[in-house]
Amino acid sequence: MDHLITQPNFRAGNAAPLHAYTPGDDFYEMLIETHRGLADADSRLVNARLVLLLANHVGDLDVLREALQAARAGIGASA
Repeated sequence: MDHLITQPNFRAGNAAPLHAYTPGDDFYEMLIETHRGLADADSRLVNARLVLLLANHVGDLDVLREALQAARAGIGASA
């Protein structure tokens, strides 16, 4: 496997991040803003839609399988 990138990989075009600030901070801010003011059920729906949209964008089933396994690792009973 080993297709999944697990190290920080956020970028904003060719712009180099300044100091400790990274493009990952921009993503986190956008994610929080997307959920602001939503009820819990609506927030879960946004997360589900986001997962499906990004999975479609990635498209590679090997990468998606690896991502699902990584996300599930150490949470609840083993599948």
